[in-house]
Amino acid sequence: MGAQEITRVQKLEFRVGQVMTRNVITVTPGTPLSELQELMRKHRISGAPVVNDDGDLVGVISIEDLVRALEEGAFNAFVGERMSSNLITVREADAVDTAAQKFQQTGVGRLPVVNAWGELVGILTKGDITRGLLHEVEAETQDEEICRYRASHIFRDVESDDTSLLLRYKVAPRDFTHGGNASSRIKRALTRVGADPQIVRRAAIASYEAEMNLIIHADHGGQITAEVDSSELKLTVEDDGPGIADLRRALEEPGYTTTPPEIRQMGFGAGMGLKNIRKCADQMRLESQVGQGTTLGITIRLHVFEPPSASGNGNAQRGKP
Repeated sequence: MGAQEITRVQKLEFRVGQVMTRNVITVTPGTPLSELQELMRKHRISGAPVVNDDGDLVGVISIEDLVRALEEGAFNAFVGERMSSNLITVREADAVDTAAQKFQQTGVGRLPVVNAWGELVGILTKGDITRGLLHEVEAETQDEEICRYRASHIFRDVESDDTSLLLRYKVAPRDFTHGGNASSRIKRALTRVGADPQIVRRAAIASYEAEMNLIIHADHGGQITAEVDSSELKLTVEDDGPGIADLRRALEEPGYTTTPPEIRQMGFGAGMGLKNIRKCADQMRLESQVGQGTTLGITIRLHVFEPPSASGNGNAQRGKP
């Protein structure tokens, strides 16, 4: 959650209890990791509060904790052995901006919510806050339309020989909790500048696949740079290792993957990422050296700023494939 979003949240007066998820899926310290894995898969969650037999909150366990345990071969371990007992909580009566600041300061993906007596009553994610913001946005429709209009005219109204929008996003390794954040922001930026929805969808898929590759494979994560001008989107995805040993197979063989088995068990790394990117891109370039890193270049033509012809095919003029 960026500084601009925090500022927006601070304008709101609603409380954590108004936006949190109340039907919380919890586990106990004695829950086997295999059972936790199935719960996460079934309910599509990336973490859960841990409560004891009396219902007291004693910890939190995340998908990152589970992945690390599986990587270390701790297949028969229990939640209590891998959970974090350093609890960071919010109260249901806290203002949303208090929770937003905790997310920003700590980097955690979820916050258990307790009542005045310290009892677990819910869980809060950044998505919950975003949904609260959306309600506020709905109440400000007119201002939003003005903002959208101004953004969509940025390339038309600025007098320059070469005008472009440059966005950079850092992606941390194995950070499944925040996976998709960068691609979502790229999608939002393209929507704001008036890109055709089909083009936005292609860009969102390509950037998401590239982002997940960084999370799964890059030793130290990496960086996604998005450059948008009046005619195209250029994505550059870079990391400093480990590199791709068999570049030909990675490019030409669908389903080829070097993803560790424990991550494939979580539903990631099916080996279709590059194929999906290639289907969405107008141009794709991949360079990699073992031990040094990988650079992926993706180009998607936009052509979103030319009005459709009254007699011609409007979709074609807007860059629709």
